[in-house]
Amino acid sequence: MNEEIMIDCGEVILREYRMEDVQALYEITSQPEVYEFIPGAQATLEQRVNWMENYEIPANEKFKSSMPNLKDAGFLNLGIILRETGEFIGFCNTGIKEELPEPNREIGYAISKHYRDKGFSTLAAKGLVGFLFENTALETMNAVALISNTSSIKVLQKCGFKRAGEIEIDGESFFHYTIRKKDWA
Repeated sequence: MNEEIMIDCGEVILREYRMEDVQALYEITSQPEVYEFIPGAQATLEQRVNWMENYEIPANEKFKSSMPNLKDAGFLNLGIILRETGEFIGFCNTGIKEELPEPNREIGYAISKHYRDKGFSTLAAKGLVGFLFENTALETMNAVALISNTSSIKVLQKCGFKRAGEIEIDGESFFHYTIRKKDWA
């Protein structure tokens, strides 16, 4: 699969990161509403450029080349694009979460404070889970949400994830959620 991954989610589209997304991604991850719930999200613009160029975009290529079995696949990094304007309003990704028991592929997402409470995170998360279940050999997906992150918990529940327990990561308490392909509607 060499063409760009693009997932139609209705009002938003998920597509692979592009270098032109760096500024918007930097601005979103600099919002306290984002970095308070995603440890390590805050970075300088220079770090973001470096990560985008040397890690995130190459990771997308590696992910695509590993489909459908995802052997040795790392992260798939997708921008949440507002269909109406083409604006980069958030991100949705999947990767291996070492702290989780096998199978430990998880999804994560964040949306700009300017686009919260409009259902866009739910559309994006459902779109990515559907894409993964339909196009890869994955049978189970995971997600974690800080216990205090009620918005993310609601998104996961709307997507059909079921709480599997609690887990501590780097001294913080998270709810651990899973969804199985056979339960995906």
